[in-house]
Amino acid sequence: MNPKQETRNLHFFFLVFVFYVFVLCARFQPSDATTKDSSAGQMKLQNRRLGSSVVFPVSGNVYPLGYYYVLLNIGNPPKLFDLDIDTGSDLTWVQCDAPCNGCTKPRAKQYKPNHNTLPCSHLLCSDLDLTQNRPCDDPEDQCDYEIGYSDHASSIGALVTDEFPLKLANGSTMNPHLTFGCGYDQQNPGPHPPPPTAGILGLGRGKVGISTQLKSLGITKNVIVHCLSHTGKGFLSIGDELVPSSGVTWTSLATNSASKNYMTGPAELLFNDKTTGVKGINVVFDSGSSYTYFNAEAYQAILDLIRKDLNGKPLTDTKDDKSLPVCWKGKKPLKSLDEVKKYFKTITLRFGNQKNGQPFQVPPESYLIITEKGNVCLGILNGTEVGLDSYNIIGDISFQGIMVIYDNEKQRIGWISSDCDKLPNVNHDDGGDLSEEAYPRGFGLIKELFSGSDSSKNKNLVSDGEL
Repeated sequence: MNPKQETRNLHFFFLVFVFYVFVLCARFQPSDATTKDSSAGQMKLQNRRLGSSVVFPVSGNVYPLGYYYVLLNIGNPPKLFDLDIDTGSDLTWVQCDAPCNGCTKPRAKQYKPNHNTLPCSHLLCSDLDLTQNRPCDDPEDQCDYEIGYSDHASSIGALVTDEFPLKLANGSTMNPHLTFGCGYDQQNPGPHPPPPTAGILGLGRGKVGISTQLKSLGITKNVIVHCLSHTGKGFLSIGDELVPSSGVTWTSLATNSASKNYMTGPAELLFNDKTTGVKGINVVFDSGSSYTYFNAEAYQAILDLIRKDLNGKPLTDTKDDKSLPVCWKGKKPLKSLDEVKKYFKTITLRFGNQKNGQPFQVPPESYLIITEKGNVCLGILNGTEVGLDSYNIIGDISFQGIMVIYDNEKQRIGWISSDCDKLPNVNHDDGGDLSEEAYPRGFGLIKELFSGSDSSKNKNLVSDGEL
């Protein structure tokens, strides 16, 4: 036989053999039940091919509720939990039937652990960066957490892992196992009642943040988008598919901060496009805060300019309304901001230098509220008075009507005016109704951001329990 012909025949038979091996492997692939036990590495490879975004409808308002929330399925079979969206903290936690102390949800609507706690030797446990009451004595002990927020609320519990059924924007469905807190002791010593939500959806920059976990599994990019409406609607997205290709104003995240919060700066404070003389302020973007907080200098500058502008206008200071520290009343009870917003000016935070700065504009409807008494109140508060030191926080009131983009891939934050009433074309339930009892979240940032704060000093917290 011709040697060249023989070589061609060998190549032919080799290709046929490879083909049959491929067919057999495809035919006898493990079932879904078997693949659930596949290694994390295999899951990553599979998920990277399915990379997309997940989109949730958002409900809530700044006043009277004081928060925006999403509905999230957890477990198998899945159970719906309403969670307050918080870019000011990393840890997601839900009220936990362990049993639960200080929970607002009935036991039937609490999360039930099922021998799924994480050991304290787990990487995510060591990366919590939360104040722990006791060190890890045994690597197999459960990973306990204790988190205190700057509005004096707190949660104690254990880290668990469970399925999070997700429907992605590309039409695929996934059931990744994610780590979160099973909170069995909630404290809320502040002046306001605890929120009726089941817990917190932590969207901070730490490794235990939900967005970071989805990124590590290759499911989505580490990009968070929220769009909050003045009318109580909106949407939240994890992934970058909803990010506009143009028109977004971007500013860099602060790289010299040890904080895992979304801090930018420095910025200059403007009122009616004119400088207030306040410059070099750092700003934290925090969806866990109902209102916007300025340090004492910036707050006083804005308040003085607003009051000066209101001279001769049909609005007078009132101390009868305790909804917020500064309120004005009209000649008759107000029904809408449209009646009075013409008397107020736009506030701007200008990041970068004066010539090429990036403006974050806050029109009157994004820093004022109309209360149940028919008065108009200032939704910008003095952060220094409530323990925020020199920090400045942009909260939900100033996020209304814009799409905010937390791009952890490129270490930047962006914003663009948007119609937040329109949910992107993704099929999800709109969720149920929550209590209309007011709960103005002071700020969703964890206590450890600020000097002199230590959640371990809270003597009201009970000792850790075993799940």
